[in-house]
Formats: sequence, C-alpha cells, structure tokens
Amino acid sequence: MSVSLCNNLRAYYRFAFSSVQKRFKQTHFGFEPVDEEKKWQKVYEVFENVATRYDLMNDAMSCGVHRLWKDEFVRQMHPLPTFNILDCAGGTGDIAFRAVAHSVRNGQSLGTCTVTVVDINQPMLNAFPGFGLMLNVYHLNLNCSTFSLLPLAFVIGEAYRVLKPGGRFMCLEFSHVQSKYFSKLYDWYSFNIIPVLGKIIANDWNSYQYLVESIRQFPNQERFAEMIEMQRFKEVSYNNLCNGVVAIHSGYKL
Repeated sequence: MSVSLCNNLRAYYRFAFSSVQKRFKQTHFGFEPVDEEKKWQKVYEVFENVATRYDLMNDAMSCGVHRLWKDEFVRQMHPLPTFNILDCAGGTGDIAFRAVAHSVRNGQSLGTCTVTVVDINQPMLNAFPGFGLMLNVYHLNLNCSTFSLLPLAFVIGEAYRVLKPGGRFMCLEFSHVQSKYFSKLYDWYSFNIIPVLGKIIANDWNSYQYLVESIRQFPNQERFAEMIEMQRFKEVSYNNLCNGVVAIHSGYKL
C-alpha cells in the first residue's frame, strides 16, 4: 500500500510539474519572448489587423515580386486535374487560384484540381473570394491520407498525416539570404522600410515589425529540410529564390 501511494505521489508530482512547465513555456513572438499560450492570440490579431490590405502590402513590400515567387511555386507544384490540394494557412487564396488555373491549362478538358483553403483566421478567409475552412493547422480536423498535395508553411507532422501515400508536401516561405552583402541590404530594408509601409498603407506598424522579426526566427533552409525529414518525408529538397529571400521546400510521403 505504501509503495502504491508513493508511486501515485511521484506520478502526481510529474503531472503537476509538467503542467506548470507547459503553462509557462516560453516561445517567441518576433523577437519578444512570450508565453506559448499567448502567442497564437497575438498572431491571430496580427493577421486580423492586416487582412483587408494583405495583398496590397505584399505588392508594396516586394515591389510585386511575390507574384513571381508564387508563380514559380505553382509551376514546381505542377497541379493536375486529378490533384486534391490542401492549402494550409492559405490566407486570401492567391496560391489556390494559381493552382486551379495551372491545372486547367495542363488538363485541358479534364476539369480542374480540387483545392481546400484552410486558415485559422476568419478575417483572412473573408478576404478570400471563395470557400475556405477556419481550422487550426496544428490540429487539422481532417481525415488521414486524404490529400495528394499540401503546400504548407509549418506543422509538418499534420501534413504527413493528411497526405495520401505518394502525396507531396511543399512550402514557400521567407528564408535566409545567402550573400552576406545582400543580407545587410535586405536587413536594412526589412527593418527600416517595411514597418513604415505598414503604417502608411495598413495603418499598422507593429504587425509588420513582427513580420520582419518572425522571418529571422524561422529555421534556415538546411534546418527546415532536416525538420521535414524528421517527420518521415522522403526525397526532401529545397531551392532558393532571390538568393534565399524565400525558399521552396518539398518532400514526399512514400
């Protein structure tokens, strides 16, 4: 009896201690350390604030180059009419529309691919002139082995679960510039110009300050490729665009 009680007390202590750790676990919101449970509300508020000017700000920040990045992303994706695509954190649907248009061009009379756009932020989905699902991409309430292609910026484990065998994970995300000289110029532009544009166009300095800080917190190309491989994806690769300002990562569920 005493041994049993002692074991139960140790189990309770481990549970209580892990709960305290979880409750106060620290992460980053840009460069600011915050409790993990508070981060997602802050992220939600950022995209809630910028939703109506999101595409306009993308044009302003990149001088329109983001459109070329997305075109190249979909070209490498090469969606066909038979594809069932899950676009997580799909925002205003600019990748989704490109995927459908590409599948029409390549499928001719065979129809279009199917694209499901998912985002945790309802204001972003409201800016998407189509049908989207408001879901937390960390816990997708979707069936296993359902989708043939999944372009996703994070949450690699959930991507593996919902992809069909033979399905492909793809990610277009800001990454780390390779040239040290260009990196200095890019950093100056990011921290001195982008928040100013955010204030002028979207009346929101803080959200775009967070954006440039969060980009620096994202894993570099090699580390992110390793993270994809750790989730059992095969044939993992990446290629840089604009010297690594953004990178396209890819892996297959085999």
